Amino acid sequence: MACKLEDQLIKDTIAFHGHNCPGLTIGIRAAELAREKLDIHNASTPVCVTETDMCGVDAIQFLTGCSFGKGNLIHKDFGKSAFTFYNRDTQKGFRAVFNNDFGRDEDETLSLDDQRQLRIKRLLAADLTDLFSIQPIDTPPVRPARIMKSLACSNCGEKTMESRIRLFDGKTLCMPCFGKVEQKI
Repeated sequence: MACKLEDQLIKDTIAFHGHNCPGLTIGIRAAELAREKLDIHNASTPVCVTETDMCGVDAIQFLTGCSFGKGNLIHKDFGKSAFTFYNRDTQKGFRAVFNNDFGRDEDETLSLDDQRQLRIKRLLAADLTDLFSIQPIDTPPVRPARIMKSLACSNCGEKTMESRIRLFDGKTLCMPCFGKVEQKI
């Protein structure tokens, strides 16, 4: 079934991202799936783990309320068009993997921009089950975010989250300073 999100909501998502493209549309449809299956946009504790950093992540952020700053949008750089959504309120979730071959039929007579617009239209018109392989999950994909102490780097003096500090030669170092002294990095 075609995208059920209101046209204005889609326009607002495009404005948030800055342009319209197939990648953003994939994110719009993934977020629509999470809204339908988990009511994630109304959840008090939603979570999304994205396995990509493509344009679609902006749509997911805008349409689900998950964000990096709140610690409920997690990026795992696996290079996959896959998204795990979880509603901590209901303890339900799923992982959706995008069918990368969907809508890639190229028409050599069309310009590149026209091909992109055609792909966007196909993505918006498609049934969600044709776009994504969906697998239920029964455990939270990540722990809730925690506030940690900040420690001063022994080299630059900048405060750094405790979990990101590295110990080297008896000194507490932030990652950039650690990288300057550790030979293996």
